[in-house]
Amino acid sequence: MIIIRGAGDISTGTIHRLFRAGFPVLALESDHPSAIRRQVAFSEAVYDGTATVEGVTAVRIPEAAEAEEVLKQGCVPLLVDPAGKSIRELKPDVIVDAILAKKNLGTRMEMAKLTIALGPGFEAGRDVHYVIETMRGHDLGRIIDSGCAIPNTGVPGIIAGYGAERVIHSPAAGVFRPRKGIAEAVQAGETIGNVIAGDEVIPVQTKIPGILRGIIRDGFPVSKGFKLADVDPRLEEKKNCFTISDKARCIAGSVLELCVRGLSGRPLNPLRPE
Repeated sequence: MIIIRGAGDISTGTIHRLFRAGFPVLALESDHPSAIRRQVAFSEAVYDGTATVEGVTAVRIPEAAEAEEVLKQGCVPLLVDPAGKSIRELKPDVIVDAILAKKNLGTRMEMAKLTIALGPGFEAGRDVHYVIETMRGHDLGRIIDSGCAIPNTGVPGIIAGYGAERVIHSPAAGVFRPRKGIAEAVQAGETIGNVIAGDEVIPVQTKIPGILRGIIRDGFPVSKGFKLADVDPRLEEKKNCFTISDKARCIAGSVLELCVRGLSGRPLNPLRPE
C-alpha cells in the first residue's frame, strides 16, 4: 500500500503513474481542497464523488476500510483525512507527502518503510527518507537523499516569457464567482470572475492574453491574495488543460523510481551502504 498525502494536480501525476504501474494507492485529501487545475486533479472527487484524469478514476470513500474494494474495481480510493489518521491504521509501505504546502504538516520518517516528500519544507534524512525537487529547471525531479529542495521563491515558472503575470490572485477576501471556465480564451484586462465581499462586487481581471489553464471552483471562500486562476499565454496549448503537466510527470517518475527500488529490496542508494 502506498499512501499519497494530497491530490492536487502535481500529486495527481504521481498517483496516476503509481496506479498505472500496478501499485495499490490511497490518496488522502482535505475536506475543502483548492486545486486550480481542476480538470487534472483527483482532489475534485472530494466535491463530486469521483474524478477521472487520463483514464484513471478516483473515488471518494467514507472510511479507510473501503479502500481495498475500490482498488479491486480498478479505481483509486480517495479519503478525506488531512491529518493522516488512517496512516496508523493501514500501516502503508510507502508514504508520499505531496501536499506541497512548503512546510511539513506532520509526515515523519518512521511512518513507513519509505517516506518521500515533494518540494521544500522537508529535510531528507531527517524528516523523510527522500525529497523530490519540484522547482522547474535543470534539477526538476532530482532525488535528494540528504538535505532540502530549493526554497520556494514565490515566483511561478516562466512560460512563453511570462511568470508572475500568469497567476491571478484575489483582490480581497470574500467568495469567488467565476465568469469564465477552464480552457476558455481570455484577453489582457478581461474580467474572469468576481469576488463577492459583503455588498461589494470586485472584478477579477487577467494581466495577459491566453488560455485559462485553471480557475478555482465557483463559490470558494478566498482571502486577499489567494490564488484564483492561471493563464497559459500559448493559445495553441488548449489541450494541455486536460492532461497531466510535464512537471507532474517528471516528479512522478522520480517517485516511481524510489518505490520500485525500495520495495524490490535493492539499496535505495547503491553508492552508499544502508
